[in-house]
Amino acid sequence: KILINPSDNKNLLVAVPGPLWSSSKHRGLYESKDAGKTWNKILYVDENTGCADIAQSPRDPNIIFASFWQFRRQPFSFASGGKGSALYKSVDGGKTWKCMGLQKTRNIHRIIIDPTNPDIIYAGAIGNPYGVHAERGVYKTTDGGENWKLILHTNDSSGVGDMVMDPSNPNKLFVNMWQHNRTPWSFTSGGS
Repeated sequence: KILINPSDNKNLLVAVPGPLWSSSKHRGLYESKDAGKTWNKILYVDENTGCADIAQSPRDPNIIFASFWQFRRQPFSFASGGKGSALYKSVDGGKTWKCMGLQKTRNIHRIIIDPTNPDIIYAGAIGNPYGVHAERGVYKTTDGGENWKLILHTNDSSGVGDMVMDPSNPNKLFVNMWQHNRTPWSFTSGGS
């Protein structure tokens, strides 16, 4: 994902998940201040953990949220989502970062910041692709990420495939819940 700073169109952010089957020091969140000519890594967890999604407040571009999860998978293993899987926040345009929790979700696929209030954030968790667990669905905070409430959960095997906000009404969200399960030898997808 690539974001353009709403107050400076030369300032770009790009989320880099990295390769699926190998470790890489190039994973992370990168920033460009010169319209993409040069890039600097501004958030890095480790060589197996990549950036899944980013969101920047339209009201205050210094507020940035980034989700990280363990992208590396070994053949015939269940290694996905673990150390480093969490949501991170910056209030100074990416200079410093704080972990805002939600580690048990294993994979936050979408982040939306309310355009009228940067303290209201929605996090869409797709969840662990290798098993059932209760931390899937849409989480909401009204205090900038200090506390989270699960506001949409359909079942323990369905997570957020995608999530968008109505541009004319920030109280209206559309969420696609995706039921899926992966094993080393199969993948099932669909569900009600």
